[in-house]
Amino acid sequence: MSDLYDLLRRYVDDGTVPGAVALVARGGRVETVAAGTFAFGGGSPMREDTLFRLASITKPVMAAALLTLVDEGRLALDEPVKGWLPELAAPRVVRTPQADLDDVVPARRDVTVEDLLTFRSGHGFPDDFSLPALQPLFTTLKSGLDPAHVPAPDAWMDHLSRIPMLRHPGEAWLYNTGSDIQGVLAARVSGQPLPEFMAERVLEPLGMSDTTFWVPADRLDRLPPLHRPGAQGVPEVMDAPDGQWSAPPAFPSGAGGLVSTARDWLAFARMVLTKGMADGRRVLSEESVHRMTTDHLTPGQRASCGLFLEGQGWGYGGAVDVDRVTPWNVPGRYGWVGGSGTSAHLIPADGTVAVLLTQMTMTGPTPPALMRDFWRLTAKR
Repeated sequence: MSDLYDLLRRYVDDGTVPGAVALVARGGRVETVAAGTFAFGGGSPMREDTLFRLASITKPVMAAALLTLVDEGRLALDEPVKGWLPELAAPRVVRTPQADLDDVVPARRDVTVEDLLTFRSGHGFPDDFSLPALQPLFTTLKSGLDPAHVPAPDAWMDHLSRIPMLRHPGEAWLYNTGSDIQGVLAARVSGQPLPEFMAERVLEPLGMSDTTFWVPADRLDRLPPLHRPGAQGVPEVMDAPDGQWSAPPAFPSGAGGLVSTARDWLAFARMVLTKGMADGRRVLSEESVHRMTTDHLTPGQRASCGLFLEGQGWGYGGAVDVDRVTPWNVPGRYGWVGGSGTSAHLIPADGTVAVLLTQMTMTGPTPPALMRDFWRLTAKR
């Protein structure tokens, strides 16, 4: 406990983050520590039940929710998605990744459910953010920590249908967009809005009562501001507690829309570690959990991911450590990081769960020093 607290305190005291919550669980032992405050310079103290914008550690929860439909036989992994997502019935692909938006060819094959889960559907972020086909994902689809300005699902899919793919389906790993498409697919197949569907299939069975796509008024005192680096590196508030996460979003983002706590993410991780079980109830099949936590990329696809996947492959909704290339990589470890300064991983081999939550945005795919030191510490515990 003291090691975890000292680590957080060091990064609070040097001004890296205003505050943070860390949780480490192994077997029946759980350690949770909170340090610092909600805002730089003061404010409410961080607490174990502080709510955080999860950003991209939403992705594993989204994948698990979609897989419940696979377990029921309502979707198949090799099934083309065009029956549910007609906007992807005849996709176009830029001739080369560097090509202009009007230099396109037909996709070589249909997009499947598993293409979305493995981030090989053709849409998404490469390690080069300057490519022409990438720009509409930001300007039109508003991908990122900006939920109040994203179009509603049907309009979002209509916009997506007009954006050429960067790569052919199955060809390359591309970040983020696959999870948002998963959310639309789950809603259409289930006939429910994504928040209702996810609550019914994953959140309620796991007792994740603090996990939502928006924070009601009676919980806003538990939500800190989201900060980002400002001019000359001085932090500034990007989103206030009564800002974009204080009302239901038009587009519930399966890629990064959830708000949650460290304890709720632990409940999700324990379901994965117990191969789909929670309180004697099966939430996911063993096969679905196995596929979630298994690398599905080829060596060439992993090599082309740049800083996104250093020594890692990709399962469903999260990375899987493949190579011990850094002091904190543990082969078989599953999880991911979020752009709002969040990180959540589990190690099936020894049952470790490690969750780190802050609200200071990351500026790129390389995890900041606090996350790296946290992973080093938890890998040794």
